Amino acid sequence: MMMSMITFIGAGNMATSIIGGLISQGYDADCIIATDPNRAALESLTNRFGIQTSADNRVAAEQADIVVLAVKPQVMQSVAEQLRPALTRKPLVISIAAGIGIRQLRRWLGNEPALVRGMPNTPALVGQGACGLYATAEVSAEQRRQAESLLNAVGISIWVEREALIDSVTAVSGSGPAYFFLLMEAMIAGGIRQGLAAEQARRLTVQTALGAATLAQQSDVDVDELRRRVTSPGGTTEQAMIRFEEAGFTATVNAAMVACAERSTAMAAEFDQSG
Repeated sequence: MMMSMITFIGAGNMATSIIGGLISQGYDADCIIATDPNRAALESLTNRFGIQTSADNRVAAEQADIVVLAVKPQVMQSVAEQLRPALTRKPLVISIAAGIGIRQLRRWLGNEPALVRGMPNTPALVGQGACGLYATAEVSAEQRRQAESLLNAVGISIWVEREALIDSVTAVSGSGPAYFFLLMEAMIAGGIRQGLAAEQARRLTVQTALGAATLAQQSDVDVDELRRRVTSPGGTTEQAMIRFEEAGFTATVNAAMVACAERSTAMAAEFDQSG
């Protein structure tokens, strides 16, 4: 990734994680600026990474080749409208705010900016994130590469060709960590009920989740085949699988993901109407 000047509007956990990922990959700290109303957060970023910071969004954005909007959805309109006069250089604008669609961002930012909408997830905080990206027609091939490289600093990213598919990304990976945490909660509780100490059940569950994910990531076969390989006919795992399906496990997961995607769509519509 070329050393473009990157401005992060907002210095919360996600922005901090991306900045840390960029720095760990050798990105020049002098080419990164972060803004935030929280002075302590800015001081922490300077101390940790040596980047530039500012309390003035417009001044910071005026210097940028890439502007990352990493603020809460509730304040996005006011922040974006404030930035509009600062985008005369036509930087790439990347929004990682949930529920804010391209239509709203265009209206608030004006001037048909080159926009990428991203949906990262919380494992980005430990460098294991998964992010979906959607680009408008104004985004060049080089800018797409820049956006991808930026999000890949904290995990992986994939492109979708229709903005509506960002809702599907939200259902799979954006909200997905919570699904796994819920399963882990249930497994820990089940282990405790069967006599394991709480810490034993927690360590076994977390390591099993990590091991299964690593095996799936590194294997040359699909996850359904990995499941079959551990599910011996007449064995212990088969009994667990039978109970899962009797309880409607697959249908429940599908229904939950549909509800998640529908809520993502509704949130965008709500912001559109309010803005």
